[in-house]
Amino acid sequence: MFWRNPSAAFFNFVLPLLILAGAGAALSGNQHQLNRLVPMIAGMSVMSTTFTALAYNVVFLRERGVLKRIRGTPLPTISYFGGLAANAITNTTLQIAIIVLAGRVFFGIGWPPHWAALIVFVLVGVICLAALGVAFAHIIPNFASTAAYVNAVFLPVVAVSFYAFDSSSAPGFVRTIAEALPLKPLIDGLSGAMVALPAAAQAGTGLGGHLDGLAVIALWGAFGLYLAVRGFSWEGSRS
Repeated sequence: MFWRNPSAAFFNFVLPLLILAGAGAALSGNQHQLNRLVPMIAGMSVMSTTFTALAYNVVFLRERGVLKRIRGTPLPTISYFGGLAANAITNTTLQIAIIVLAGRVFFGIGWPPHWAALIVFVLVGVICLAALGVAFAHIIPNFASTAAYVNAVFLPVVAVSFYAFDSSSAPGFVRTIAEALPLKPLIDGLSGAMVALPAAAQAGTGLGGHLDGLAVIALWGAFGLYLAVRGFSWEGSRS
């Protein structure tokens, strides 16, 4: 169903890769900026294929009555939502693999020096943002307003997180907001895992150097899981 919807497939999967290609071409020759671009797009990809995709899909399935019909079938609930989660995980894994390969082949950042940290941050990020996507779907009243609701969260979070990560001159309050949200800590963790730095700059990279960010993501994930389960509805809103 995901791949049969061209607009969803484009905005949730292809668009981050197009941004990576366009920005990477514009920054060609500036290795410092390329080292920052790749993990930013990787973090954006995780959010796009989980939070955005699931918010859209859950609202669509709920408002079209698909969830209500599935509820009345012998299909176990855990199996159906396991399929939705597996779809998000598969798309995220494929996208991260493409980004890692592009970083190695086209952008000169090499293979990730900390594969274990990369796997942990991607996995925790997927769980966190997928749970928040399902939870956020509960407050969207109908499918026609989904784009407005999702973009009202997705675009500001991406903008603030990118700005705080890329600019050392970002105001303190902006940096504080970004650090309190899950995307900036996720980008920090992916950067430490994906970008090979000189030996003198290796301190603070890998999993051990980003445990505080991992804790922030985990807390958001626990909050999202609680709201996702607490507010879930099989039926669409009634007019």
